[in-house]
Amino acid sequence: MDYRFQIARRYLASRREVSLISIITGISMTGVTLGVAALIVVLSVMNGFYDVVRDLLVSLDPHVRVVSAQGQGVADVDSLLRIARETRHVTAAAPYVEGKALLLRRDASGSNQVIRVRGVDPSMMESAAPTMAVGTFDLRPNADETPGIVLNRTLGRRMGTIPGRGAQSADRVGLLSAPAIEQTLTNVFGRPPVRRFEVRGLFQVRGASEEKRVFVSLSEAQQLFRTDGRVTGIDLRLDDLERAGAVKAALQQKLDADRYTVRTWYDLQKSLYDVMRLEKWGASAILGLIVIVAAFNIVGSLTMVVIEKRGDIGALQAMGVSQTDVRRIFLFEGSLIGAVGTGCGLILGLGLVFLQKYYKVVPMAQAESFLIDAYPVAVQPLDVVLVATAAFGLCVLASLYPAARAAAIEPARAVHLDA
Repeated sequence: MDYRFQIARRYLASRREVSLISIITGISMTGVTLGVAALIVVLSVMNGFYDVVRDLLVSLDPHVRVVSAQGQGVADVDSLLRIARETRHVTAAAPYVEGKALLLRRDASGSNQVIRVRGVDPSMMESAAPTMAVGTFDLRPNADETPGIVLNRTLGRRMGTIPGRGAQSADRVGLLSAPAIEQTLTNVFGRPPVRRFEVRGLFQVRGASEEKRVFVSLSEAQQLFRTDGRVTGIDLRLDDLERAGAVKAALQQKLDADRYTVRTWYDLQKSLYDVMRLEKWGASAILGLIVIVAAFNIVGSLTMVVIEKRGDIGALQAMGVSQTDVRRIFLFEGSLIGAVGTGCGLILGLGLVFLQKYYKVVPMAQAESFLIDAYPVAVQPLDVVLVATAAFGLCVLASLYPAARAAAIEPARAVHLDA
């Protein structure tokens, strides 16, 4: 073993006595351990909440969306679908029509709501169909040619709509779109053309989203908003959510940028995701102060070791040890403090994270109001590497000044003062 490393280890932990310097060094090492563990735990919790929110939003939002750059809708739907389905990692592609309309009830006009209507082709929504709370996701016309509609569960309960069950007939609602209202305004003696729908079911979003959204068939939405055969865009589902960026780049190369805009799931909710990432790294920066304070303690403790061991340092130099080797002794000592503190912090932090992940030792307060009953955690290897590297690097940097001071000691003066 390198003699410099042996000397550094002996200075750090002597078996003969426990001095004040050893206690201060232990406190510094404990500070590094607690700082690293706190960073690992907080980053994992932030990642867990990020994944939960992302999964909730992606349950209805697509992985990738292609829309018209001018906002006039997409006319050549078939060719766009073919290009999208030929793209690698794309498992499903479906057109949609979306717009706002007034939801009307015949017997409760006071509960009319402005909602978002999404027209879809149910046969193309195998992997993207919402989770049903009541009824079925059936948008086809019934025997009397009345098309179906599926409402958000919160919206349906607020309006008192009930899907049909057995012999019980389903409630019917009407939709009045902006184009229909504009046509009525041009004809003073006309009545607004309200399209009637039969409530087939109530869907639930896997989250606390109270968005007023309803589903109708694609053809009904095209008639409702009078799109002349156009669609609002194309929604894509991928085999891997993390491939959205690569799929977006591939489609941008194939499609005319002046005609089409490609957005990923991150782009659709960019402001929310950006805020969550900012909170994550902001909290990490604050907790990183624990490691920085521990690093300052390392400077003090190693400087005290240099003062205490100046006689030994002078003797080593008199025996032929160079200033570079003396400097390395204290760099090794700072590295040992950093390695032990960082390693113990990683073990403690990851242990707490996996304990929470598998045993849910910290439950959510008022868990009945949330979809999750305990704090979610998710470990990202990059976060662990960054935290470990930063903590270890700070400890090594903290040992630079004591190492330089030790190397500057004059052998004769050191031995004389020690005597």
